[in-house]
Amino acid sequence: MNKSQLVETIAERTRLPANEVAVVIDAFIDTVRRKVVQGEKVVLSGFGTFHRQARARRTARNIWADQPITVKPTNVPAFRPGKPFKQAVARRRRSIRT
Repeated sequence: MNKSQLVETIAERTRLPANEVAVVIDAFIDTVRRKVVQGEKVVLSGFGTFHRQARARRTARNIWADQPITVKPTNVPAFRPGKPFKQAVARRRRSIRT
């Protein structure tokens, strides 16, 4: 599902105009992005947590030159799903197999 499909689905479920739904989704994405960049966590109960995660300096290997290289420490965005979300996905997987 891409963003336009998400907008359409939410618009159908809420009976709101698609352009208004798109504005809300854009505002949500922008807010989450800004808060995570600032180092804050965005917690959506039952869904998950968006946060900034630090990656330490590490040594990697340049496979073309077969030489070790140093990768600088950095911050990356991360998402940790909430328990109800994980359980829903796990139940869905089990039901597909049976």
